[in-house]
Amino acid sequence: MKLICSKSNLLSGVQTVSKAVPNKTTMSILECILIDSTKGDIRLTANDMELGIETIIEGDIVEKGIIAIDAKIFLDIVRKLPDSEVKIETDASYKMTITCEKAKFNIIGKSGEDFSYLPNVEREECIVMTQFTLKEVIRQTIFSIADNDNNKLMTGELFDINNNILKVVSMDGLRISVRKIELRNSYEPRKVIVPGKTLSELSKILPDEMNSDVSIFFTQKHAVFEFDNTTVVSRLIEGEYFKIDQILSIDYETKVRINKKEFLNCIDRATLLVKEGDKKPIIINITDHSMELKINSVIGSMNEDIDITKQGKDLMIGFNPKFLIDALRVVEDEEIDIYLVNPKAPCFIRDPEERYVYLVLPVNFATVS
Repeated sequence: MKLICSKSNLLSGVQTVSKAVPNKTTMSILECILIDSTKGDIRLTANDMELGIETIIEGDIVEKGIIAIDAKIFLDIVRKLPDSEVKIETDASYKMTITCEKAKFNIIGKSGEDFSYLPNVEREECIVMTQFTLKEVIRQTIFSIADNDNNKLMTGELFDINNNILKVVSMDGLRISVRKIELRNSYEPRKVIVPGKTLSELSKILPDEMNSDVSIFFTQKHAVFEFDNTTVVSRLIEGEYFKIDQILSIDYETKVRINKKEFLNCIDRATLLVKEGDKKPIIINITDHSMELKINSVIGSMNEDIDITKQGKDLMIGFNPKFLIDALRVVEDEEIDIYLVNPKAPCFIRDPEERYVYLVLPVNFATVS
């Protein structure tokens, strides 16, 4: 194989597919990137058997070929090459020579025949949205998936499509995030659970293009995302997602309208007094025209008042400040509505159309010293 391409094209492609290289594996071939020029273009592929990414980069193919090369070593080399033309050559013993200006590397690869290609997934109904929209909906929900495998369903996000509405749901047992977006077209109803890891890595490589689309295909076991010259294939999480509609339809006793930025900044200031790992709650005392926020820790204490518009009863309630911050940071409205029931029931941050709903469970601050 002999290829010539720019350093920038090569680096972009290697960085993209490296998102699918596992950190730990007993199969050394999965630690590799496949470089395949046998089909008339330069394809880079990585696959950890749960998530696979393939991208096509621009370059000249002088001699066709295929090789699997250690992803970490290859990425480190390409990253540090001069910003110039890169020549890649391989021989029959899978030795790769990388030349860029006066720099020359020789590394040993593996046979491309041993590599696990992306699964061949049937592409039937295509769901289309802008790259920007998909990236945003992931950003606005990904923080509330569970970070452990105690409940596999909570490590993914529900994609619930009904006609022209896509509802994305994530939850970790202490909070729920819901975003609804309107699609251009209507589709048959379907529900799939996409792994959080897939969405997290996808959001890193998706451009923020308002005018460019991503095509999404769902089967019973796989999700496929296609954009630009890149294809992402992921296994889905099997099982039935939690029925959250009843949880989200709770009546409220207290409704607060508040300036989002002021509320977020106040909580942010309060966390200055909380060490990492310390589970000190922020206590919120709601009265007629004011919300008082208080926090006490071994470092010190802080309290601040914010003007509000309130309907219903006075209330004192405690929260993990990080959970409130995570939700508030992704809400773009200038003013928000918060719905509460009592000090032991979850609060809801949602807009009138329920384009977004964030549920956060309170902390029993009376037992917290």
